[in-house]
Amino acid sequence: MFDFKVVRKPRAYLAAPLFNDMERRYNSELESLLAPFVDVFLPQRDGGLLTKLVADGMQLSQAKKYVFNKDVKAIVESDIIIAVLDGRTVDEGVAFELGYGYALGKICIGLKTDDRALLSTGDNPMITESCHRILTSMRDLVDSVRLPSTLFLT
Repeated sequence: MFDFKVVRKPRAYLAAPLFNDMERRYNSELESLLAPFVDVFLPQRDGGLLTKLVADGMQLSQAKKYVFNKDVKAIVESDIIIAVLDGRTVDEGVAFELGYGYALGKICIGLKTDDRALLSTGDNPMITESCHRILTSMRDLVDSVRLPSTLFLT
């Protein structure tokens, strides 16, 4: 008798702004690049968009709880948190998702493809120090997820 061990792809939570078409397209593109290597929870697709839930008839308070609960559950079930850190400041939701993932002991990877920062010293250390790595291109992120042994190389 053979003893087969089923190996699953790692689960990744993509923490990223999703409040306009451009951000959602960027997130979808990133998800499609990562999908061959990790199972990606894409909040705009898998957790629900607050505005769409309300437009479809859900009460605002119920929609907020629904989105929060789906996203928190996905963070708990993920192995990796991938946080898009672009912009002068990090999106509030991304900051929460990254911090929660860090507190749970998840591998946290930042993606910062621009050099804007509100502080002259760079991004807030509560963000940067939560990340095991901060990568500067989609390609570097995909390579790191494809070859997980590189995640902890400095």
